[in-house]
Amino acid sequence: MRNRIIAMAALLAGPALATPGGQIDTLQQGTYVCELPGDAAGPAGVRQPQHDFTIVNSSSYFTDQGRGTYLLTGDTVTFTSGPRRGEKFNRLSGNFLRKAGPNGQDSDLRCVRQVVNNR
Repeated sequence: MRNRIIAMAALLAGPALATPGGQIDTLQQGTYVCELPGDAAGPAGVRQPQHDFTIVNSSSYFTDQGRGTYLLTGDTVTFTSGPRRGEKFNRLSGNFLRKAGPNGQDSDLRCVRQVVNNR
């Protein structure tokens, strides 16, 4: 009986309203490779493999150090558990993230989802 009441209450509540910070979403699955900008005298980017991570299903990710979860609200990615816990990124496009500094502004570290033409 109690379960029926809870189920009915959930149905009557209607759709969830927008969350603070924007709509909840997930990142595209795949490996995100990270780099710092290079310079005109050398490569365009300097790989930072210690920052790489792979997005898997259900808002989960993994690194060489272990697994964790993340939350994407609007264009802000927050790693909520695991080895990247507390790190934040700003989503600039579906395949491009920029690590957020302490003030929330973009830092120099960028992470791009690895696809066929950028391996």
